[in-house]
Amino acid sequence: MKLTQILLSTLAVAAVNARPETSIAGIQSLAKRLFQGHDAQFEFQLTQEHENWSRWNIPGNDNYTVSSKEGKIHVQGTTLSALARALRHYANDVLNIDQHWFVDSVYEIPEHLPPPKEPLTGASSVPWRYNLNTVTFGYTFVWYSWSDWEKLLDWAALRGVNLQLAWVGYEKIFLDSFLQLGMKQDDILDFFSGEAFQPWNRFGNIHGTWGGEGGLSIEWINQQFELQKRIVARMVELGITPVLPGFPGFVPAALKKLRPDADIVHAPVWANVPENNTATLFLNPTDKTYAELQSLFIKNQIKEFGNITNVYTVDQFNEINPSSGDTKYITDVSSSTYEGITAANPAAIWLMQGWLFYSSQSFWTQQRVDAYLAGPPGKDDMIILDLFSEVEPQWQRTMSYSGRPWIWCELHDFGGNQALYGRVTNVTQNSVQALRESRSLVGYGLTPEGYEGNEVVYDLMLDQAWEAAPINTVDYFRTWTRNRYSAAESIPEDVFSAWEQLRLHAYDVQDDVVASVGVSIYQLFPSLEGLTNRTGHFPPPTVLPYDPNAMKSIWRLLYHSTIDAPSLLRVPAFHLDFVDVTRQVLGNAFINIYTELVNEFQANANATVIRNLGNSMLSFIKDIDTTLNTDKHFTLRQWLDSAKYWGQSTGAPDAVAFNARSQVTVWNSKSSILDDYAAKAWSGLVRSYYGKRWEIFVDSLVSAREHGTALNETAMKDKIHQFEISWQYRGFNSETCDKIQDIRDVAKSLIKRWPAAFT
Repeated sequence: MKLTQILLSTLAVAAVNARPETSIAGIQSLAKRLFQGHDAQFEFQLTQEHENWSRWNIPGNDNYTVSSKEGKIHVQGTTLSALARALRHYANDVLNIDQHWFVDSVYEIPEHLPPPKEPLTGASSVPWRYNLNTVTFGYTFVWYSWSDWEKLLDWAALRGVNLQLAWVGYEKIFLDSFLQLGMKQDDILDFFSGEAFQPWNRFGNIHGTWGGEGGLSIEWINQQFELQKRIVARMVELGITPVLPGFPGFVPAALKKLRPDADIVHAPVWANVPENNTATLFLNPTDKTYAELQSLFIKNQIKEFGNITNVYTVDQFNEINPSSGDTKYITDVSSSTYEGITAANPAAIWLMQGWLFYSSQSFWTQQRVDAYLAGPPGKDDMIILDLFSEVEPQWQRTMSYSGRPWIWCELHDFGGNQALYGRVTNVTQNSVQALRESRSLVGYGLTPEGYEGNEVVYDLMLDQAWEAAPINTVDYFRTWTRNRYSAAESIPEDVFSAWEQLRLHAYDVQDDVVASVGVSIYQLFPSLEGLTNRTGHFPPPTVLPYDPNAMKSIWRLLYHSTIDAPSLLRVPAFHLDFVDVTRQVLGNAFINIYTELVNEFQANANATVIRNLGNSMLSFIKDIDTTLNTDKHFTLRQWLDSAKYWGQSTGAPDAVAFNARSQVTVWNSKSSILDDYAAKAWSGLVRSYYGKRWEIFVDSLVSAREHGTALNETAMKDKIHQFEISWQYRGFNSETCDKIQDIRDVAKSLIKRWPAAFT
């Protein structure tokens, strides 16, 4: 069957029958990186049980054993992914260490690695462990270098990921394919959006650039494509099947001149973006030109990367509906799309995000869902990602996606927002329940729009894929905490208590009122109303799903632990987590500061009172910025420095700087829907951007009281918008604090200056 062919394809880049010593080379290198050069103490054996693998054989999919044999640590597994997962099992249980992604992992490896006292075994409960959302390549990965990708790929492999989106460098395939069709290079380049907005260009939501900055440079396109070659080669070495992009159908306007008879229509306007940047042209897949282009896309990738996958991602209606609701038309689109893919790769499987069935539920009736998913002829010809399973599962509503194979996914985070948040009960219990109830469920996966923290919930989702029953989250959090901080000389019990409290409050949200990671009010456009108690997932929620006093208690436990065990703060992961909890406590406290100012203004307090309260608010914002500046992960500087590297290497520094600053603030100045959607709690951004907006707000309130008038909201908004636009064009100015301070000194100062925030 096709799914078996895909699993086999992960065993080697060129062929599935590669020699065992060649096929495990990537796992040997993984062990070398994880165990700091001590890989020679491991012996790997890749069994052939996977040849009889069936996705209906639950939970007997991948399995592994780690044992002692003739003086070596013997690792046996049915797949490369199982071998990689086995390495992490050994690291966690025998050495009490773990390797992380967002932060440097610090641990000591003994010269002679101890064998496990008893064999360590594991078996996956689902055949596919999927990773990444299309838009993650904008919100998180846009400025990633090879060293960043290497760290991410190791992280994924060690957790058993064996199916992952590979979107980097897509524009090169797009460019070459349209050039081969006969289009001019400039016409194609004009279609592309800026570096930080490429995912939505690929979705057909937008096209072209804005703000007066140029489009993608050829240097950027070529360098990203070279990076993609390294990424997919490493993925295959680690047993991760790359999901490569197919051609969805969105085309440059110049195609109408080249192929005047082609069936081309305008997609709907997206997110109120001006029509010169949206209403993208869509080439009907039933048109022969579509088939020609789809074949070029697939063949060009096979030529460049080798025959490394049979899975291709195509999303045609992401937050934009088809031009017709006629079921025959919808089926024709789907079947023609699949025919185009299989013309180049007969074994192809179409993977698509199921987000459209949630975001446009009124359009996607069961009849239309059935019609769209009926296009590919074979049952196994598609895999659907149930993108938001932990909050808005669509598999029940769609009859398990009309019986197609589908993957239960944790979306969790929109735009890379940073509040402490998770739904661990849903992730562990609901996923297992779905596996029992739906015969066509074939995997668990991660689909956050952006990764900015909350790493424990992602580990939990991927680890659940290796357990038949729901994971006991109490035990899990304690073990996870131990391994995360293992480099510390000692871990006080208060640290474990803090994480248990985090599990109970921030990470076990069960009320759908808060559907995703939220933001703090200081990150939003200033207003007298509409900022507090926001629910749902868009606009980002601001209501707290727990008692704020619980977060204060958690902070105090961690703070006192740093006094009892000073070495904790030398562990990068603990340092990051302590700053993160401090950030959350301050963000929560801002609600009261803001509310007091608004209440006093609405009660007609005089200008002096408003000025004093406003100055206190602005001082509080500066202290948030100072706090964030104690850890590089929470800095605008890190984002801009990464962008600057690409801007200098591709010769387009101004455009890259504009894109980098725009994505985390104002997307397109003529459409405000997505402003602050990807809001970040970053030092520099808080100080120079959010703080300035609130300063204008405070000045406007004071002015209104001084003149005895109502707040002139129009004038205030105009002034803030003018500032926002000027900030976008400030280039690579990183807006840092004057001095980076020690978090211990900052914490002591915060307690004295803002006692109500912590007690």
